[in-house]
Amino acid sequence: MKFYVLLSCIILFLSNVSAQNAGTVSGNVSNNNKAAEGATVALLKAKDSATIKLSVTSKEGLFSFENVANGKYLVSVTTVGHRKSFSRLFEITPSAPRVLLPTVNLIALPKALADVNVTTKRALVEQRIDRTIVNVDASITNVGTSALEVLEKSPGVSVDRDGNISLKGKAGVLVMVDGRPTQLGGADLANLLRTMNSNQLDQIEIMTNPPARYDAAGNAGIINIKTKKTVTAGYNGSASVAYSQGRYPKTTEGMNFNYREGKVNLFTNLSHNYQKRFSILSIDRNIFDSNTNSVENIFNQEANRISAGNSYNAKIGVDFFATKKTTLGAVVNVNSRGMSSNNPNITNISNAAKTLQSITRAEVGNETDWNSISTNVNFRTVLDKTGKEITSDIDFAKHTMDNNLFMVNSYTDATGNPYRKADTLTGLLPQQINVYSARVDYLHPLKKNARFEAGIKSSVVKTDNNANYDSIQYGRVSHDFNRSNHFVYEENIDAAYANFSTPLSKKITAQFGLRVENTNAKGRQRTTGEKFDRHYTQLFPTAYLQYKINDKNSFGANLGRRVSRPSYQSLNPFIKFIDRYTFSQGNPNLRPSISNNFELSHTWKNQITTTINYTNIKDVIEEVIQQKGQEAYNMPANVSSLNQFGIAVNANTPIAKWWTSSINLNVYNDNYKGAINGTSINRAATSFTVTGTQQFKVNKTLTAEVNGRFRNGWLEGIMRVRPVGFIGAGLSQQVLKTKGMLRLTARDIFWTQRLKGVTQYGNVDFEMRQVSETQVVTLGFSYSFSKGKKIAPVKRTAGSANEEQNRIGQ
Repeated sequence: MKFYVLLSCIILFLSNVSAQNAGTVSGNVSNNNKAAEGATVALLKAKDSATIKLSVTSKEGLFSFENVANGKYLVSVTTVGHRKSFSRLFEITPSAPRVLLPTVNLIALPKALADVNVTTKRALVEQRIDRTIVNVDASITNVGTSALEVLEKSPGVSVDRDGNISLKGKAGVLVMVDGRPTQLGGADLANLLRTMNSNQLDQIEIMTNPPARYDAAGNAGIINIKTKKTVTAGYNGSASVAYSQGRYPKTTEGMNFNYREGKVNLFTNLSHNYQKRFSILSIDRNIFDSNTNSVENIFNQEANRISAGNSYNAKIGVDFFATKKTTLGAVVNVNSRGMSSNNPNITNISNAAKTLQSITRAEVGNETDWNSISTNVNFRTVLDKTGKEITSDIDFAKHTMDNNLFMVNSYTDATGNPYRKADTLTGLLPQQINVYSARVDYLHPLKKNARFEAGIKSSVVKTDNNANYDSIQYGRVSHDFNRSNHFVYEENIDAAYANFSTPLSKKITAQFGLRVENTNAKGRQRTTGEKFDRHYTQLFPTAYLQYKINDKNSFGANLGRRVSRPSYQSLNPFIKFIDRYTFSQGNPNLRPSISNNFELSHTWKNQITTTINYTNIKDVIEEVIQQKGQEAYNMPANVSSLNQFGIAVNANTPIAKWWTSSINLNVYNDNYKGAINGTSINRAATSFTVTGTQQFKVNKTLTAEVNGRFRNGWLEGIMRVRPVGFIGAGLSQQVLKTKGMLRLTARDIFWTQRLKGVTQYGNVDFEMRQVSETQVVTLGFSYSFSKGKKIAPVKRTAGSANEEQNRIGQ
């Protein structure tokens, strides 16, 4: 409490400090009365035409510059096939800190000078000081796909067999949508992202070392998925449909609509997704004799899973512009998903001589209903002409899930004769999670383009997980007390941060931040009486330095400390079955893992960026395969420390007028050291990932694309995963006077995205292979419409429950 009182006093003091005015410049660029996307806009000093800032116009042709010092300026606009255009001269003063420029109209060069299509376009990948940006619409193979598939093709991002997302080979990524909760994590997050139509997405922001104002969660960094916003005083929107065919059919439908009139802006997104998928999981493992340590039995298991279901997502919100300086907003998200799966599997048990001894067959069925509602109320106000600003958010979310399990096991000998009675296991597993969160942020511009930021946040999470298992043997039903459980978890995190940025010279800019988080958590297993209480306070500093040598070359350095807390499901000790001998289970004894990160970068002509990074993670949380008798189970554990060295190169360059290339290379060395159940772990591997997209402009309305990814063998905790890759392609045709788009895509054309991993330590000798429905052809159509005058997009706050809700469902 004392800390918050002191911080509030500092904020009140700084709000009265005399500060040099910092202004804002905005405008739009037009090409033949159409928005000019991807044009380069430069803010120039009127005195000597020196470049102060650079920007790229959005899809709607908009641009803006913030924190502009008092003085006289002009703006220049350049793009392929056009003359350089200039705005009128203007001045930023204390009495007029905000300037809205008239439309800058592009003038095409004569055909002899520019025999090219004059349609402007954003680059697929942009590199900023603190983040990498993927422009979703810039890739033609994105239309008709899902948000997860867009992420899988993004630089440095990987998705494993369970849907867990990693960044530059590091697990622990905080995923946000418009800075707000993604509702799920792990495999459930992946399922939700599959229901999000890419037509609703604008950009993917990838931040490996976010500033102090963001939650410290996520050892690997933050991925923020930005959806499209209204830019029209009137109405605008889009609708899309897509049909996909793999082994089974899939459909996606979505629409978004915005209406702005006067002081009110209304927006909504609706989507539906039907999925039917298959996957085949094969497991080979050896069972060792505890006395002789020699192979006693060999298990060969195969599980064939078919799942189908519908997902519905709806978002509705309103922004109210009370004054020119104050905005109030509210957003409601409703999500519902019903999935059913059938998972027949077979286990062949052999002796050490590989002679078949017995066969166990299992029919496993799951019915899952998941419902979620989340609300956000936000407030933003500009205090004065210097740009002082306060924003606040209040969030509440409720998630419920009902999971019904049915598993029948039958046992025969090698000749097919039953040697014991079949048994049945049924389970009812209800779950409820409530999230409460609030935050306040303050921005204070200072002299000479410096700025100070500070804020506080508090969150409370309550989870209630119940598992009721019953066994049916010889026709008798009995409650299974060994597998049943009732786990309740409560967590409160209070946080505060301060951040300061300033130019040190004309070429050097620095930023420093500090975040403090106090955590209080308690867990109770009501069936056994076991419990834990944890209380700790952690500091998370960040620092950034940028040195711009000239217009072509700039260097950067940053460092930071982050935390990866266990997901709520990882703490839940419940059992989830694959078959009679294989299951997964949570671990209430997990500790948060802490990472220290350092990165150097160089950018050339905003086209090629090279980064070198080092990360040290303590108490790494990894899924660990363990063996007890004939049973193998997967349980998260703090297994070791991790040291990672890496280098990444991102190149987004035009090869010819009709050919654009985007290539990302990540090379990293992982070194794990630790112990599991008394067995020492010391493993290292050097891995690389190459992601590439090649776009070819066939004519003014037809574009072709080829994309692919290859990842050589890597370490996933203690599992060594074999190389994997894929190639995709697509065609895009503009129709209906460019308002419509037809898209035909093929993903994983040669069906090479097949996973294989090996785990060997202590008494564990385990090999898994998994193939799923990644070879899919999609035909999609989207249509955009609008009526009204273009204006600046609404600046919405990021919400306060990012990290808490991202941990749900993992």
